[in-house]
Amino acid sequence: MKIDILSLFPEMFTSPFNESIIKRAREKGLLEINLINVRDFAPGKHQQADDYPFGGGAGMVMKADVVVPALENCKDTDSWVIYLSPQGRPLSQAKVAELGRKSHLVLLCGHYEGIDHRVFDMFDEEISIGDYVLTGGELPAMVLVDAVSRMIPGVLGDEESAIEESFTHNLLEYPHYTRPRVFREKEVPEVLISGHHEKIRLWRKKQSLLMTLLKRPELLLNREYDSEEKQLLLEILFNREP
Repeated sequence: MKIDILSLFPEMFTSPFNESIIKRAREKGLLEINLINVRDFAPGKHQQADDYPFGGGAGMVMKADVVVPALENCKDTDSWVIYLSPQGRPLSQAKVAELGRKSHLVLLCGHYEGIDHRVFDMFDEEISIGDYVLTGGELPAMVLVDAVSRMIPGVLGDEESAIEESFTHNLLEYPHYTRPRVFREKEVPEVLISGHHEKIRLWRKKQSLLMTLLKRPELLLNREYDSEEKQLLLEILFNREP
């Protein structure tokens, strides 16, 4: 996958994309990330990329005659252009999986009071990471890249890891444990050290349903349940063991 990120502050991305999973994905050639300074497309020696808004008001607006050439420099027939904006649709795991199937993403990071509205017809979609306002689109772009990169085959190594993570099936993930078996009188659930794979699978599925019910019950609404999940939910509601 190729990801082009257009920003007024590309240096913000240097460290995050040279660590951990994203670094390994780039080294394996599974992920190509290009950081593009929008100011490079601004005319004049001062490379002014923003200006005061027509009609007055506080703040500055990124200029169409700078942003459009920057986007045109990146776009091709396979590109999917995303504007990171608080007005966009909330990022979800379903959207992450959808974007993970794209071959080329172009991410535009807004800044200041936003972008000249005459640029908007170049976007395929707007995405938000939450109902709050940040200084710019750089942090949301990092979040999106991190989430999407996990969907690329071969990045995690264990394909089941991405499948079982929270929100993949509109459920939160089950609890995890590792050594030591006993820590400050708290023991690892017996089923996890039983070696019985079917019991472990059912325990994890039940715990996933329980975590979702306790922490994010709205995720359980309008969801289709198979017969096994229905049985596990009944066990949870009536406090029965599987």
